[in-house]
Amino acid sequence: MSVKPYRLYCADCLEQLKEIPENTFDMIFADPPYMLSNGGISCQSGKVVSVNKGGWDKSQGFEKDFEFHKQWLELCKRVLKPHGTLWVSGTYHSIYSCGFALQLLGYHILNDISWFKPNASPNMSCRYFTASHETLIWVRKDKDSKHIFNYEAMKNGSFPKDFLKKADTQMRSVWAIGTPAMSEKSHGKHPTQKPIDLLERIILASTNPGALILDPFMGSGTTGVAAIKLGRKFVGIEKEQLFIELAEKRLYDATISAGE
Repeated sequence: MSVKPYRLYCADCLEQLKEIPENTFDMIFADPPYMLSNGGISCQSGKVVSVNKGGWDKSQGFEKDFEFHKQWLELCKRVLKPHGTLWVSGTYHSIYSCGFALQLLGYHILNDISWFKPNASPNMSCRYFTASHETLIWVRKDKDSKHIFNYEAMKNGSFPKDFLKKADTQMRSVWAIGTPAMSEKSHGKHPTQKPIDLLERIILASTNPGALILDPFMGSGTTGVAAIKLGRKFVGIEKEQLFIELAEKRLYDATISAGE
């Protein structure tokens, strides 16, 4: 096997990003902490479970949470190439803070995407609408930069798992993609793991083959798995050693499958 198409850092992204040269990445996908670990409950596989995911997901209060998002987004802007784009995923707990920080930092918003989850977990309290989507914000580095958008791939590509996409129609901003399948958790799982189908669509839409992609909150490595499958290269940052080990297994398998 040739040189691995990925590199992983077990580190805090606020520190590791400072060590990476400017204008390095063609695309960044970020799924930052949603600050949801507040002692609540949810439903998973028909069972009541705690929403607590770890200390990294606990809110420090609005001001500190916002400052955290502003810091990592500023560091990401420095390492993003002039033509590069950045995607941020979140729920209402975090996405509005991220959106405001993006505007303060001079990013230019291209789209907001509603990722609809047909198989979302039910609401256990029965006092609110069932949360069944997340929001993705897609931005370029600034208003004057040019970005990559593979329009034909999004219009004419095959997306059989998205029942909202009809053949030969423009891709809309509502994407119906299920949560990760069990086969995507064969080496273990992450509490906020994203489906490979979602990351494949993002990567196909906004990069070309050979692009270098960063995930500063890598988790179980789904971004990297999708990147390698599609002929891109990947850098992941994750401060939890447990998830570094999980991601390494998944990325190794993806590299073997891709024939690298």
